[in-house]
Amino acid sequence: MIPIQHKHLYIDGQWLAPVNGQHFTTLDPSDESLLAEVPAASAEDIDLAVQAARRAFDHGQWPRLSGSQRAVVLRRIAEGIRSHAEQLAELEVRDNGKPLPEAQWDIADAAGCFDYYAGLAEATDSAPRQTIALADERFSSWVEREPVGVVGAIIPWNFPLLMAAWKVAPALAAGCCIVLKPSELTSLSALQLAAIVHEAGVPAGVFNLVTGLGPDAGAPLAEHPLVDKLAFTGSVPTGRRIMQAASREIKNLSLELGGKSPFIVFADSDIAAAVEWIMFGIFWNQGQVCSATSRVLVQRELYPALLERLIAETGKLRIGSGLQEGVLLGPLVSRGQYDKVLAAIEAGRASGARLVHGGERPSDQPVGYYLTPAIFADVPTDSAIWREEIFGPVVCLRAFGGEEEALRLANDSEFGLAAAVMSADIERAERVARGLRAGIVWINCSQPTFTEAPWGGYKQSGIGRELGQWGFDSYREVKQMTRYDSEQPWGWYIK
Repeated sequence: MIPIQHKHLYIDGQWLAPVNGQHFTTLDPSDESLLAEVPAASAEDIDLAVQAARRAFDHGQWPRLSGSQRAVVLRRIAEGIRSHAEQLAELEVRDNGKPLPEAQWDIADAAGCFDYYAGLAEATDSAPRQTIALADERFSSWVEREPVGVVGAIIPWNFPLLMAAWKVAPALAAGCCIVLKPSELTSLSALQLAAIVHEAGVPAGVFNLVTGLGPDAGAPLAEHPLVDKLAFTGSVPTGRRIMQAASREIKNLSLELGGKSPFIVFADSDIAAAVEWIMFGIFWNQGQVCSATSRVLVQRELYPALLERLIAETGKLRIGSGLQEGVLLGPLVSRGQYDKVLAAIEAGRASGARLVHGGERPSDQPVGYYLTPAIFADVPTDSAIWREEIFGPVVCLRAFGGEEEALRLANDSEFGLAAAVMSADIERAERVARGLRAGIVWINCSQPTFTEAPWGGYKQSGIGRELGQWGFDSYREVKQMTRYDSEQPWGWYIK
């Protein structure tokens, strides 16, 4: 395969070479071959992009258009994604490693995200203000919502185009201008998105794309004084640095960080359904999912049978290139991530947990970042693999006795992004769900995600919510407007 050449950043409606002329390479994780050369932006490029977004917001028409006018452009972007869906899906597979069907779902969801926020933008025209009832009838008061301003958005590598859509679509719908910085591991679909945005007629400066390494491009974006809001999805350590950067100027901030999500399975659960949801909850996208239900708590009566079935079914999963038909697990995204997951597996062995399946390179895959899914049983609750996010196909199981113990073990975490509970007793399942300290709780399932529903977590899993009306409102400021209506003087100084 001829390596892809992407030599330019997208800034102020133009394709520009990086100021320093530098590029970096990205590899195909399925065979470790050179996939692309990508522009390596520097602080100078970030400044150009932010300045362009600032001009477009302060002096351009985009923030001043009606919601319906912006919706027309967002729907053009959705249509552009759909018209290039096959190319984009294959690009995601080659760049990220995920199986093609998963990439196809992601592309369809990304297009749907732009359509959804087009609808919310239109709805603002029919309800431009919210009236407030005041006790003092001499005054009228209402709330209007305005775009927050210039957005710096930094996205991860696990769902490249979809994570871009989660931030770009609501920001544009709200009337913001944005500078998007994708992960250096998976920049290719974001570059294609920039071309689609350009063709859709988004005005110059409203959307800008800068690719580059975190210290050279991400940090200058987070620290730029002309950025009004930072929206970040990624690791907790990077989220802390972005929060520190935002604190210097009290910037508006959204953080969607890591997780170590629990899945509670009660003994009355259907074992076949439980195993399928457990597998989907941790092996989908090779476990490289922030909400992955990687801590599985199984009621003691069901534990031996469920573990046996989980091992058997996991052994049937086909591993290989995401472009091969029938593959359910592709390679991990990079050498660095591969080594990190292998180190976590070794630490799990050392902690006393029983590795009962996988955790090594498949014998038929001599190159590429492939790993057989790992199942650990009887995992100590103080071990690193139970407490720390691994971001790979590694699941940890342990037994519990009753409901109270299950909740205590599930909530004993610094994270609180997601959780799941399974039981034939719906009243119990909902009771336990209410007791789980997480922003997303699934009942009798794991991982379904909908554009209409809020996404975000408690504790160290982040601040704020994406998706739905909540994600839209995170890109809008609330302004109180109050008018004095009485014909009588206010009379503050009249005696």
